[in-house]
Amino acid sequence: MTPKFTPLKDHDAPIKVLFTGYLCTVGIGYLFALIQILFTHGMADGKFGLSVNDIVYSYYGNRSGTVLETQLNGAMKANAPDDERFKIMEWVRAGADADDYKIDGIEKIIETRCVMCHNKEASGVPDFTEFEGLKAYTTQDTGATFASLTRVSHVHMFGISFIFMFVGLIFSFAETTTTQYKCIAIGMPYVFLVADIMSWWLTKIHPMFAWLVIFAGMGMGISFMFMWVTSILEMWLFKPVFINGFGSRYLQWRDSPEASIADRIWTALKTVASKVKPTIGFVKEQWLTNGWPVIKNLFKK
Repeated sequence: MTPKFTPLKDHDAPIKVLFTGYLCTVGIGYLFALIQILFTHGMADGKFGLSVNDIVYSYYGNRSGTVLETQLNGAMKANAPDDERFKIMEWVRAGADADDYKIDGIEKIIETRCVMCHNKEASGVPDFTEFEGLKAYTTQDTGATFASLTRVSHVHMFGISFIFMFVGLIFSFAETTTTQYKCIAIGMPYVFLVADIMSWWLTKIHPMFAWLVIFAGMGMGISFMFMWVTSILEMWLFKPVFINGFGSRYLQWRDSPEASIADRIWTALKTVASKVKPTIGFVKEQWLTNGWPVIKNLFKK
């Protein structure tokens, strides 16, 4: 059966170059994003490498200490020697007094070690050029603020969804993947993106949701790599991989008459989707019949 689209391997060379250029650019960008996570969230507990504690400290906070102490023992640990960090923490624990700020030499340490990045011109980081800006971070560490979560959430929602839209569009021209697998692979990043954003807010409320942050991030990464690798291989290495190489076995397995995992997942998804509308109708009916009257009576009382 002739496909209803032009497979990636049959596109003209300029289109292949365009697709490849975009995929390589966003691939490098994705790599730098992972590195950036390692050097920010990955250092929240003072140890290199992303862990559950890093996620908890980043979003829920380290409630046993102040924001400034958490940063000095975590992501900012390498920016000042131990004696200067300890001196700042002593000042914080003593009450972060404005007079002691100058007398104890804290102001000089901040100007030398911190103000080069934490200034009025820098965006996305607090301004430490004034005492009041630093004082705000000597309170209990409650993690990311709701304002910062709101800002980062909408930026990620818009930006990352556009990235996956174009990656998914290119991947939709693949011919070595069945329609079921395509739909699952293209839809997965959006599901995991929403789960990732929501998990930040849930972790802010309770630290047990930190695992969901890691799981959602891994899901996005796996789906991205699957679409990226498949698209590149089909455009430039179709014959060596899918005709003469290991990919030929995959195609035999794909074309097997036995139901694949994707077929089963696809059938299950369609079954669930067919039940959604009746379920919504039932919930709505129960709410109007039993729920809303109770709420209405409470308001009257």
